[in-house]
Amino acid sequence: MTSSVPPATTPTDLGDLAEDNNDATLVAELGELAGHVRLVKMEGRVFVRFSGEVRAGGLRVPYALVPSQGVLARPAKWRKMDREAKLALVRERAGKAAFDELRQHVIDFVADIAGQSEDVNADPMLFLHTLADMQTSEPAGMVFDRIRQRFNHAIERQQEEQHAARTRQSINLAEYPASFEMARRLPRRFIALLGPTNSGKTHRAMEALVKAKSGIYLAPLRLLALENYERLQEARPHGKPLAVNLITGEERRTVDDATHVASTVEMLDTKTVVEVAVIDEIQMLADPDRGAAWTAAVCGAPAHTVYLVGAPEARRAIEALAERLECPLEVHVLKRMAPLSMEATAVRKVRNLRRGDAVIAFSRREVLMWRDMITETGLSVATVYGNLSPEVRRAQAQRFRDGTADIVVGTDALAMGLNMPIARIVMTTSVKYNGREEEEISAALARQIAGRAGRYGVHEEGLVAGYDNETHEVMRALLKEKLHPLNTSGFAVAPSLEHLHRISSVTGEQSLSKLLRRFIHNIDVPDGFFFPRITEDQKERALWLDTLALSVANKFTLSLVPISSKVPSLQTAWEHWAKNLSQGKVSTLRQHAYGGGTQNLQQVEDTCRYYSAYAWLSYRLPEFFPDIEVAQNLSRDASERVDSILRAHNAASRGRSKKVRS
Repeated sequence: MTSSVPPATTPTDLGDLAEDNNDATLVAELGELAGHVRLVKMEGRVFVRFSGEVRAGGLRVPYALVPSQGVLARPAKWRKMDREAKLALVRERAGKAAFDELRQHVIDFVADIAGQSEDVNADPMLFLHTLADMQTSEPAGMVFDRIRQRFNHAIERQQEEQHAARTRQSINLAEYPASFEMARRLPRRFIALLGPTNSGKTHRAMEALVKAKSGIYLAPLRLLALENYERLQEARPHGKPLAVNLITGEERRTVDDATHVASTVEMLDTKTVVEVAVIDEIQMLADPDRGAAWTAAVCGAPAHTVYLVGAPEARRAIEALAERLECPLEVHVLKRMAPLSMEATAVRKVRNLRRGDAVIAFSRREVLMWRDMITETGLSVATVYGNLSPEVRRAQAQRFRDGTADIVVGTDALAMGLNMPIARIVMTTSVKYNGREEEEISAALARQIAGRAGRYGVHEEGLVAGYDNETHEVMRALLKEKLHPLNTSGFAVAPSLEHLHRISSVTGEQSLSKLLRRFIHNIDVPDGFFFPRITEDQKERALWLDTLALSVANKFTLSLVPISSKVPSLQTAWEHWAKNLSQGKVSTLRQHAYGGGTQNLQQVEDTCRYYSAYAWLSYRLPEFFPDIEVAQNLSRDASERVDSILRAHNAASRGRSKKVRS
């Protein structure tokens, strides 16, 4: 590029000329540059502006810009300077060297923007025209930065629109059922068994499963999968035991030539065809965090007959799904086998509790407090809450079943599964923390908890009471309240790794958080029948995982690890595993690798969860988490320690009570 002065143009005057005619004549002293320089007063400054036109990148672009040293003085100071001092300053700041330098910077900038515009098929003059229009005393470099920022934002918006369009084209949720190829090939039929707790619906479905030549039971909880795994093992439909597998996220018990599987719903095998599938707790379709697993099970269970077992309020949703999937549907609505009644009055005093009661609280702390108060009266207590491992919950429930424990105290974990001979449900409160605030429990949850009272064949009826008068009356009202049916559209679909890879392939995106955001906001949802969902936990984890050098597949796997981010020690362990994986390091387990020594109940419970989470990772990334057997053995040991602590505390409390009475 030549640095000679271009032909004079008539620049736009963007500011007031300096105050007197003598100032205006200063520019004439610049000779051949005079036609390209203006002396301007604006924004409390006196400065020079160069103007001209450059040719670069196939463009002709006019400009009127302030050189890097173009600001001469403040107006007050300028007025005090004599003409010679002003002329010297103008010649120094607005000479040919400064002019040529600015002109070259303009050429380079125009060429850069033109080249980038060509790459993204944009019109560069939408941004470069402002080089001649900027009414500012800012130097050219700052003007370039501002234009470049606008350009980048515009390109980002354009790319975002293109990526959104490509994402919509790559995934159409209206076609979600077609992604389950095996299920779509089968002539499937649905049988819905709907009814309240203790209506025998699960029993009827399991009878059909036992009689089938092959089948799968899909449970909402590991505990239920384990219970029905053992139930299937004990069955003798043809005079000999069934060959059964247990498949959960953290455990596999497999045998050769298995015909039946008990599984958690998320572990559905969509490739192996079976005669019968049983999907339990079908009303979980509406669960905000896990509903997508039930959507996938209904759409993808590769069984000739699929039993949908759950609450009556799921009926309309099931009918809508069956119609959408073009599967014939039978609906059987079952009634409770033993009546359920409210007690005449509230319990009011701990000593009014009796053998066969289930006392319900809504936090671990409250459960343990009620356990302590009840054992002080001399009654023995079994304890059940969500933080306990399935093995401990089952052991505690068995103590209540066999009469070793007089009363069971638990959270609403009792409401799903855990069939126990409960005579009366006693609610200590009707208020539960929802993760943000305390709120009254729903009528559906109240009915599901209350329904655990009155085991058919053991009690003539089930009874429900509140501990205090207010809770008693709230429960009475909730049990009378009409339940709202589940929605007939908006069925949750969670992202699969295939979804994310498909989005990545059309957008080039490798950030898990951005891929998840595109899944939520950009995929095609033509009629809203199926709708994309992710959990808040996964969203938050994705942001942190994007700071590590991990593949999309590994980030996605780590985002789903079933471990609580609210427990600092468990969150630290998860982060350690993720960092190790990002560095290609193997995470091994040793005896007492987590916890060990003298631990209180909470710490031992967290130890169980730690080993379970490691086992979950071992099944998915065995090369980097190789100690699956160690994890399972340590998890069982920790579960036994939890159960032992609970038993010991119960025995100690009863011993103190006997001493007081004697």
